Amino acid sequence: MVTLSELQRSSVERGEPSRRTTISAAIHQSGLYGRVARRKPLHSKRHMAARLEFAKKHLKDSQTMRKKILWSDETKIELFGVNARHHVWRKPGTTHHQANTIPTVKHGGGSIMLWGCFSAAGTGRLVRIKGKMTAAMYRDILDENLLHSALELILGRRFIFQQDNDPKHTAKISKEWLQDNSVNVLEWPSQSPDLNLWRDLKMAVHRRFPSNLMELERCCKEEWAKLAKDRCAKLVASYSKRLEAVIAANGASTKF
Repeated sequence: MVTLSELQRSSVERGEPSRRTTISAAIHQSGLYGRVARRKPLHSKRHMAARLEFAKKHLKDSQTMRKKILWSDETKIELFGVNARHHVWRKPGTTHHQANTIPTVKHGGGSIMLWGCFSAAGTGRLVRIKGKMTAAMYRDILDENLLHSALELILGRRFIFQQDNDPKHTAKISKEWLQDNSVNVLEWPSQSPDLNLWRDLKMAVHRRFPSNLMELERCCKEEWAKLAKDRCAKLVASYSKRLEAVIAANGASTKF
């Protein structure tokens, strides 16, 4: 991550001053180019070892087994939160006409938190989380939605539930509910490469330009239900490649 200016100063200090263009050309000749560094979660050696062990253990899982997994996650969706360009056909001088603009407000206009689940067979329930979620609220979400989702997706009683290691998920009250309802839980190391449909949902929702939080919630639920089953199936089928990337990175974080 050393800069060209730092390399140039170093060359002067060594008594071999070089121009920036010369240094840059030498670097390019070596096959190196300046790029923006990707942000990746910081992992301890223990977390990396756990991720690597998990990837090796589950790499050979059959697609039949993966089709029985009910994946879950939470996300925040902002009312005007997708930073994407939208194109519009307009006449000269109509740049600021209401029909040709996208509404925005300061600080995003508010947001909602959602919990959702899906499997290779399609999307399950999607629930809005009111206020700051507690372990008790999470237990209630599971109680009201998890088994119903598994039933609606025809996963059978022996389905496998995936959740991350958020403290609310691993709290005693949550674990007891899962045990009492005989739910098989997939062990999940920190920062493992997950599968999620949130990007798909957010793009679909913001194409509809909801104007308030009630509309945002309604659009989220409607678009979640419309997400294609084959998209869910392809996402689950891609999991082997994600695990292979973890193994290739020796347990380090990967981005998909």
